[in-house]
This record gives sequence, structure tokens and C-alpha cells, in this order.
Amino acid sequence: MPQQSSPNPPTPNQGKGPDGKPPQPGPPRFGRGAMGWLAILGLMLVLLLLFQTVGPQATRKTWAEFTNIYNEGSISEVIVKSDRIEGVLVENSADGSSGRIMTTFHPSAVDHWTAKVDELTTGNFTQPPGPSFWVTLLFSPLIFMLLLILVVWFLIFRAMRSAGGGAGMLGSFGKSRHRVLMKESTGVTFKDVAGVEEAKEEVEEIARFLKDPKRFMRLGGRIPRGVLLTGPPGCGKTLLAKAIAGEADVPFFSISGSDFVEMFVGVGASRVRDLFKQARDNSPCIIFLDEIDAVGRKRGGGFSTGGHDEREQTLNAILVEMDGFDSGDQIIVIASTNRPDVLDPALTRPGRFDRQIAVALPDVKGRYEILQVHARKVKLAADADLEVLARGTPMFSGAELEAIINEAAIIATLADKEAVDHEDLEEARDKVRFGRARKSRKVVEKERIATAYHEAGHAVLQCLLQDADPLHKVTIIPRGQTGGATFSLPEDDRNNYSERFMLATMRVLCGGRIAEQRQTDDVTSGAAMDIRMVTSYARHMILEWGMSDKLGFVDYTPDDGRDAWTTEKIYSDQTASVVDAEVRRLSDDAYREAESMITEHWDRVVAIAEALLTYETLTAAEVNRLMEGKPLGKPTVSDLLSAEAEKLSTQPTSTPRRSRDADEGEQGFGSVLPSPA
Repeated sequence: MPQQSSPNPPTPNQGKGPDGKPPQPGPPRFGRGAMGWLAILGLMLVLLLLFQTVGPQATRKTWAEFTNIYNEGSISEVIVKSDRIEGVLVENSADGSSGRIMTTFHPSAVDHWTAKVDELTTGNFTQPPGPSFWVTLLFSPLIFMLLLILVVWFLIFRAMRSAGGGAGMLGSFGKSRHRVLMKESTGVTFKDVAGVEEAKEEVEEIARFLKDPKRFMRLGGRIPRGVLLTGPPGCGKTLLAKAIAGEADVPFFSISGSDFVEMFVGVGASRVRDLFKQARDNSPCIIFLDEIDAVGRKRGGGFSTGGHDEREQTLNAILVEMDGFDSGDQIIVIASTNRPDVLDPALTRPGRFDRQIAVALPDVKGRYEILQVHARKVKLAADADLEVLARGTPMFSGAELEAIINEAAIIATLADKEAVDHEDLEEARDKVRFGRARKSRKVVEKERIATAYHEAGHAVLQCLLQDADPLHKVTIIPRGQTGGATFSLPEDDRNNYSERFMLATMRVLCGGRIAEQRQTDDVTSGAAMDIRMVTSYARHMILEWGMSDKLGFVDYTPDDGRDAWTTEKIYSDQTASVVDAEVRRLSDDAYREAESMITEHWDRVVAIAEALLTYETLTAAEVNRLMEGKPLGKPTVSDLLSAEAEKLSTQPTSTPRRSRDADEGEQGFGSVLPSPA
């Protein structure tokens, strides 16, 4: 949870001692909050009651016994109290008792027993004054509970009022939980942002305006009140906001949309007002609302239980504060979300968010620039080709590209390499997208053969179909949830999907099941993902892209802006039957044509499958050699193991220190096993 920050940012040496080091924390101090004062009061009352009740112990006697002992001369002093008569015994009394004796009576008969004691002692007794009326009233149970409740009420609400300040009785709940960042604390500038040049240029204008507002207002222009950053997760929306904070010499107020929402109604609106109040006191400044869809969703839609909606009150407060700016406030609100379709129209209109900047997934040039930015932090080998890696990472976000560089550095470190080579980059890419390679998994030979023919079917069709993406490599090493994988390497980024590309891709997906079934005369669940993707492609082609002659140029997908609780269908049952028939037709056509191509080139499928069983991983060049009927001409895993064993057997056995190669050989020759990359 973000910590509450003051409007004035801390100086670099604030909170440090004379030596420049932060002061050491002292011994803990006793808190004087409501509970502390309540504990002190309770302890005092308990001690008072103890002192009232604790005294010399007295032996209980009847009045007749008391009279006899007194007549014997064993009592030196008689004391009459409100509810008992006490007698102080002389030392070595005949009764054998020591200390005191007493006889009790009802407090209402105190006058009667006082007269009897006066008659017995002929007036030689003492009678201390009883407790006052106020003391008796104070220690009565009802008054004690009432006073306790009043003290607790006073202390608790006094503490809440003092903590809340201007937020009223809600205390600190109504205070904004933003963080104030300055240029020195972010460590991010526009040099660290790559791959989103258009969005970068637009936010650079914001920084220039805050540095020199008179230049932009010279011709009558006004400050843009809001900037909305939209795009998929991991594309750099928050990074752009940090870059603005790092470039503009103004305070940067950062808060998440979820920080406005609390269990109390009205707290979110109070925090919004407090945030904008502090922003006005520190203008010019920037307010960054991360994940604004948490409070900025459309009003009036969805399920509602009635009454006041905390989210809508918070949104109303944001709308009022953004539209209430003066032209001289110089406050810019920057918000980010990956769901712009669910935002309220009143929030996205001009005058509140004047600009909507789309931060899309980077293209191949953008991915190359992003990889270069993150590669500055690691040591790359000479064969590390970031351009090839950029081509092989279509639809990767900036966050995933950063994870690839980081994983590659970790892989190279664990392998005791001096630098990160291209093999590490390829392995890191596969690990980020598909998961870690499970080389230690024991695979049944029958399952291994089925996987090899399955991937060979994909690879052969990907080589034969010109409209599909070019093949990159194929492997049968288990990775993530898959037993094998066939990787493609798109030549260019696709912004639109043609019908030929979709049909060719569907045929490639069908090739795995066909080759596997023909070899093993059985089908397995390994084609589940292929079936799901073929069905998804067919539905997109029919429902969204108008690639069906029977359904025509019509969009049958549901509207994202419709009420989530509406059950009304957007097309009739007859149309639904046509949609199902068209999906089945496209799938059957793809399966039938893929089966024909697999049958025609079955010898190529067998060659690639046998090579996979031998080498486990094949590159695109090696698959092309097999497609041309040429041998690979590289040693197998068995050859490498035999060569390593022979090398170890020729080494002298009297060496006092075991070599690193010998250790690796005893562990299963892990250093010579082929890598999936």
C-alpha cells in the first residue's frame, strides 16, 4: 500500500544525522493513544479498590461470643463500622485468637448495633466516619460502567479527530495515499523508453509545456488537462509516466485507482479532494492515476444493490475536480488503463482527458530498440543477434522483452559463461513464452514417438505452405505444459490477417494430429491446443471478419459496451446453426487438405520424425535439408556421449584434483547434451 506523503517532497539529507547516515531508532516509547489512557485508568481503579478492601484479616464471631470475649478483658479496642463491629485483641488472649475479631450486621441497622456497643462498653468505643455520598456513588457498578463508556468515547473520537485533520470523523481514511516523486527519485528518462515513438513524442510535449508554459500559451492555447494512456499490459504505460516525472522538474503525484476505494462510503471522494487540494498547493505538477478503470467504469450499468455506490461517488469527485481547474493551475492528470472500452464517457471527453495516447505492442523495429535498451545492462557475446531475436518475438510486449534479457543473463550465469550468447537468448525466449524445458522428465518411448511424428507433421506443412509463417525450429523436449513445440519466425509484423494466411495456419495446426494418427494408429489429447486454435480462428473469420459467403459482410460478435448482465442474443437461433455449420466446414476443409499433403509427403514426415528422435531439436536449415532428402551429417547424442566417455578414459587416473569435465561426465554429460535452442 503506498505510504502517505506530505505535499513538500523530502530533501536528500532530510532525516539523516551529522555523519550523513540515518539515525538509529531509539527505544520504543509508550503510546498515549486511546487504548493507553484506558489501560492507565483501569489500573488506577483496580489499585484503589484493592486499597479499599485489603486490610488486617478478622475472625468472624457471633454477638454472644464477642460479648463474652470483651467481658473477659481480651479486647483492647472496639470499632463500629457501617456493616460490622471489630475488636482488636490484646496479646496472649485466653481465646487463643490473634489479631482481630468481628461480627457483622446489615448496614440499615447500624444505629441499633451502635447503641448495643455503647451499652456494652459504656461508651468506650470508636466509630470512624463512613464514606461520603459521592464516593459511594462513584464505586457503584452502574455509575462505574457509565463513566468507563464516556471515557472511552471521549478518548477514541478525540484521537480520530486529531488524526483526520480536515477529513472529519473518518480520521486518516479520508487522506490521500499518494506518493510524491521528484526528478532525482525516479531514475527513468525518455532515453529509457523505446519502441513507442509516437506515444513518446506526445508525452514529451507535456514535459516541454511544464518547463516553458509561456511558449505554448503565447498564441492562446491552454494546458491539456488530462492525458489517457491506453494499451495492452506490459507495453510501457507506467514507464512513460515515470519518464515524464524524470524529465519534468515538477512534483509528480502517483496513486493507483484501487487506493481510492475503501469499506466506508465517501472515503474515495474524500481522498480525491485531498489529492487535488495538495496538487493545487504544489502546482505546476502532474497527477498520475494508474489503473483508472478501478474507479472510472461506466455508471449505471451492471449489477447494483441499490443505495450509494462508492465507486460512482469517487468517479463523480474526479470528474468535478478535473473540470474545475483554472487555466493558471498548471496541473496535468495522466491516467493509464488497459480497458479503455469500459471507461465512463464523461471521463474521456475533451476537457477532462484531452488526449488519448495508444501505447500498442511494439513492431519489429520497436522490439529491436527495446532489446537494445535492456541489453545495455548485460554483457553480450559476439554471436548474440538482437535483430534475429526481435524477428522471433512477434506480439511480445516490452515487459516480456525485458524478461527475456534478464532470463538470458541468469541462464548464462548458471552455465558459468563469460557473456550472454545467442543460444541463451533463444532459450530465454522459449522459457518466457512456453515455460522451462523439462529435460529430466522421463517420457515413455511410445509417447515420445507420437510427439516426434506430431511435430514433424507441423514442420512439413509449415515448409510446404507458402502463406504460413516460415519455420524457425522444432523440438520434442517437453517445455511447460507441452510435450514438444514447432516454432515459426514471421518475416514481418502482421497488423491484418489475410484469409490465405488463416487457412494455411489452420492446415499447419491439423498436420500434427494427422501424422500422429497415421503412425500410431491412435489419437491422443496432445492435439487439444491445436483443435482449440483451429476453432478460434474459424470463429473469428466467420463472426468478425466476414470471411463466410453464407453469413456475408456482417459482424456477429457481442458489443463490449453492452450490459454484462444482459442475456439477450445478438443473432437468431437459425443464424447460430449457420455459424456452427460454417465453423465445421472450415475445420473439415483444413483437415482434409492437410491429410492429403501429409499422405503425399509421408517420407519427409518420417525423415524429420526420426531425426527428432535422434537429435531432439532441429533448426529450420536442418529441416530444409531433410525436406530435400539430404543427410544432416552431424553427430548424434550417442556419438557425443561415446566421445566424451572415451575422452575421460584416456585421462590419467593419478591426478590429485578432479577436473571439471570429469565431474560433469559423472553427472550424466550435462554439458554436451544438445540445447533446445
